[in-house]
Amino acid sequence: MPDTKKLNICVLGGTGFVGRHLTAKLCSDGHHVRILTRHRERHRALLVLPTVQLVQADIQNESELAKHFAGQDVVINLVGILNEPGRKGKGFQQAHVELTQKVVQACEKNRVTRLLHMSALNATADPQAGTSHYLHSKGQAEELVHVIKGMNVTSFRPSVIFGPGDSFFNRFYSLLKNIPFFFPLACANAKFAPVYVGDVVEAFVHSLHDARTYGKRYDLCGPKVYTLKELVNYAGCFLPFKRRVIALGTGLSKLQAMLLEFAPGKPFTRDNFKSMQTDSVCKGPFPAIFGIKPHSVEEIVPQYLSDCQQRGRYPIYRCHSRRD
Repeated sequence: MPDTKKLNICVLGGTGFVGRHLTAKLCSDGHHVRILTRHRERHRALLVLPTVQLVQADIQNESELAKHFAGQDVVINLVGILNEPGRKGKGFQQAHVELTQKVVQACEKNRVTRLLHMSALNATADPQAGTSHYLHSKGQAEELVHVIKGMNVTSFRPSVIFGPGDSFFNRFYSLLKNIPFFFPLACANAKFAPVYVGDVVEAFVHSLHDARTYGKRYDLCGPKVYTLKELVNYAGCFLPFKRRVIALGTGLSKLQAMLLEFAPGKPFTRDNFKSMQTDSVCKGPFPAIFGIKPHSVEEIVPQYLSDCQQRGRYPIYRCHSRRD
């Protein structure tokens, strides 16, 4: 039987999509969760959870990390960015690699020996792999945590994560709703195996007390593989009107990335394009050690897209056929 000891857990990235879901689960299990955030007032809603401590802190400041890791049993690092802010090109290195170095050092100072680390599917530290800056920096950070002696690390490498509040299906639903006539889609044939946020959370929580996960890296995928166009068409199924999705070829996809990289919020960049040249698909099933039967897109998405209750639960194959 796994240990059920209640833990003091410090979470970085606890105010984000995965972080909010994970924090809710940790609190429901009776753990005490300390979330570090730059903007405490923006996230006060998390304080409704009875065992949450929301702390204003600069997570890039190593002395602050060391201060707030004191007395913690576990540190969970969920921090990640998909696009670099500004034009200097240092965001990935700072958010993924430099922060991870500081987290490890702060853990060592406080003798925190348990670290759960969020990586990404296809992340690689190999500079010759020719992959995106995002995946390379994620890979560097992953390698960094796994070479530290005396640290019990578990890394998770998910495909795209979906669920209530996600920035994947909700984003495409909003774009389809607001862009008139047709939607030009870059990298339409890129493949994904979307994984439900609840299943990712369960994997994190299970690993807290399972020594068999020490030193391991787990690829996390959902039960089905889809093209990006199939997933975007599925989001469009819940609109009260039809929206045609037009697949762009490689050249136009690159051009779209170059242009949108300069748009507010960087909705699509050349680095995103590069990431999508490798299919985000696992080589095997969901890791058996977690005892989870992963949920499919069709089971979950209709529960949270805006018009789903009126439109019904559409399977992807049906949406795909009625769009194309």
